[in-house]
Amino acid sequence: MSPSTAVVVLPLISAVIYTFSALMVKRAGSYGVGVWRIAFVTNQIVALVFSALWFFGGTIPSMGLLWQPIAVGFLLAMGQTFQFLALDRGDVSVAVPVFGLKVVLVGFFTTLLLTEPVTAKMWWAAVLSVLAVTCLNRKDKAAPSRNLGITLLAGGAGAVTFALFDVLVQKWTPAWGVGRFLPIVFWASAVFSLMMIPLFRAPLRQVPGAAWRLLVPSAALLGIQSLIFICAFAIYGKATVANIAYSSRGLWSVAMVWLVGHWFGNDEQHLPRTVLRWRLIGALLLMSAIALVL
Repeated sequence: MSPSTAVVVLPLISAVIYTFSALMVKRAGSYGVGVWRIAFVTNQIVALVFSALWFFGGTIPSMGLLWQPIAVGFLLAMGQTFQFLALDRGDVSVAVPVFGLKVVLVGFFTTLLLTEPVTAKMWWAAVLSVLAVTCLNRKDKAAPSRNLGITLLAGGAGAVTFALFDVLVQKWTPAWGVGRFLPIVFWASAVFSLMMIPLFRAPLRQVPGAAWRLLVPSAALLGIQSLIFICAFAIYGKATVANIAYSSRGLWSVAMVWLVGHWFGNDEQHLPRTVLRWRLIGALLLMSAIALVL
């Protein structure tokens, strides 16, 4: 597979896996697990998945540069928290498309941190993204708000954090190699997650067995899809292009809620048709913004 193909195909595969894992996370949250316990368990399992990269080798340029993967690990921990907050409090068909804003932000941060120019297409993509969020915020007057405000806020904050994460991974990984930089990043994220323990609503041992049966595989899937996606641009570069393909998860999320959401106990398919129609339009607008960035 050529680099130009890999940087598109691998993120597309990741996008589909992510959408299934998001539905599983949402279902696990319905058992009262809570955002902090979900984020903590996921970060530990994902760190284990990324530990396998250590065998691919690499180098630690300098002990004085250890702050780089540690800083990126902190961004990852924060991004995961925002992401799970949006999924736990809001609807998957809103939260996941909002995460797609990351691709536009990756373009801006690439310009700032990697000195690449902002094109006119980028500005148009930003406008379309704002329109998309507006459509995602539309709701039927008779329907409950379903925490749209916190979903958009947390989802947007997660998009900003993950965009910085992606750009810094592309910027700093070459000097380290994927076998050193990425494992240290995810180990740092797992350590930062320890600060979540005092925020647990109850100890982990009190998480229901049914929730564990969803939480563990969903975390493993998140780790696998993250491994595929992050390695795509860590190895081949082109973080913006990778994010364009990856942001198709916004469209997948709306489609899967309609088609298979009931498999995961998701009730979003019962929302008024006008609400889901606006969300589909919003997802398509985001895809248009993504295509412009290509």
